[in-house]
Amino acid sequence: MSGLRIAPAEIAAWQARLPRAFGPSPRGRALRWLGGAAFLAWLIGTLWWFDVSPRRMLNGLEGLFVITRLMIPPSPGEQWVEILKGLAESLAMAFLGTFIAALIAVPLGFMGASNVVTNTLFRFSLRRVFDGFRGVDQLIWALAYVRAVGLGPLAGVLAIATADIAVLAKLYAEAIENAEKKQAEGIAAAGGSPTLIIRFGLLPQVAPVMLGHALYFFESNTRSATILGVVGAGGIGLQIAERIRVRHWDEVAFIIILMVLMVAAIDWLSGKLRRRLIGAR
Repeated sequence: MSGLRIAPAEIAAWQARLPRAFGPSPRGRALRWLGGAAFLAWLIGTLWWFDVSPRRMLNGLEGLFVITRLMIPPSPGEQWVEILKGLAESLAMAFLGTFIAALIAVPLGFMGASNVVTNTLFRFSLRRVFDGFRGVDQLIWALAYVRAVGLGPLAGVLAIATADIAVLAKLYAEAIENAEKKQAEGIAAAGGSPTLIIRFGLLPQVAPVMLGHALYFFESNTRSATILGVVGAGGIGLQIAERIRVRHWDEVAFIIILMVLMVAAIDWLSGKLRRRLIGAR
């Protein structure tokens, strides 16, 4: 094999057929250098725009160190009952908002699936509505609902539900489109109606996936609900904002520890439930 030689003409022929296998072309190299220069210019420009400087970063780290030092040792303070109430309120907000979103997203997911709704224009329009709702963050919805329904957990529940409906509907539609076709085809061949096809051919396949997504969003919304209180949408966020305002950093640290423990417990429980739903061990 060491004496095997390939003729230059054969190499030239392969290079003509597969030029990218022999390295980038001069035009490709120029585009890479141009893209790298554009990215570097954009990076430097944004750092200058946001006034990111070593002195400012050092001052920020020094202030963060002072705050961290004031957090030790954590203390519940005198209003620890209000703290526990705020945590329970955040948990209830996350559960109710996720439940409402998951419930509404199920029919929307079926309407957005190509193997259920064959009208391309309707399905395309519905998917674009999903994209529009997904582009608005929970905090924006919370500010809107605080203005609409007033301060309190109701605004937080509505903000979580509104922000999650479109995302869950899109995930549900993709799960429905990836379902096995044979079950639905068998029911259709036996004379089953479209409702029966959905009920017995599609829903049993995608229900564990849907529940798994809902559990994951509940876990994520537990973290989000703790922040919504900062804008007046209920939950423990209001307790944190009040203590930061009066510089009670030890109580802030205590609340953060409780939040971490609560989220970790929910993460562990929801993870076990998701694995059981999808049949994993």
